[in-house]
Amino acid sequence: MNPALTGTSRVLRWLYAPFTWLFYIPFLGVWTALMGTVAMLAAGLFPRQAFWVGTAWARILCWANATRVTLDGWEHLRPGTSYVIMANHQSHFDIFAVYGHWHGQFRWVMKQSLRSAPFLGAACARVGHVFIDRRDHARALASLEAARTQIRDGVSILFFPEGTRSLDGRLRRFKKGGFHMARDMGLEILPVSITGSYKVLPKHTLSLLPGHIRITIHPPVAPPGPGEDVDELVSTVRRTIASGLSPWEQGA
Repeated sequence: MNPALTGTSRVLRWLYAPFTWLFYIPFLGVWTALMGTVAMLAAGLFPRQAFWVGTAWARILCWANATRVTLDGWEHLRPGTSYVIMANHQSHFDIFAVYGHWHGQFRWVMKQSLRSAPFLGAACARVGHVFIDRRDHARALASLEAARTQIRDGVSILFFPEGTRSLDGRLRRFKKGGFHMARDMGLEILPVSITGSYKVLPKHTLSLLPGHIRITIHPPVAPPGPGEDVDELVSTVRRTIASGLSPWEQGA
């Protein structure tokens, strides 16, 4: 049984619901509007520094839900190096946890529908995060191609290779778009495991709980050479990410 959806967990979520609806969700809306506006203004003058406005936005949202985040493995990164970051995706809280606690610059690869989210979409666009239309392969490739100019001088790009959040917290199959980008640009892949976020906020629900999210950065993986197939790389990165998850989260 999924440990995040036991009878005890359901009772705790029911008891926590007044806090979620009376405080956290209104605070999320107001805080996003405020920091989104600050990020848009800052991006006009200091494009690169505007990224850190999002860091403050996300960290406070973790703190407001009493969600502790630990990040391990930072020693695997080389200062000034750009990576293609690959992380599993369990929950919307992955965004708050990673953005709020990562120590370097990166750009998200986000689904196109988020561009219309009030304040959030416009702020992300101004900061330089990448929106892709998963229904239109050609437009998705064009968006990634345009993003290449930003991925330099220590700025990385972050993919959720599962393509969407897991329905039950378990690791899904990986899509290959980010792996092709790593190969074509000659960038190392940085596997990242996120565990515990599904217990905080499962998919298709607004039933929150406080919790502990652990982010594990694994050693970088070299990309294949130009023209080489990426299938073995996909398998290697997926196994590496799975190694940092619980037995349930690792899936079949």
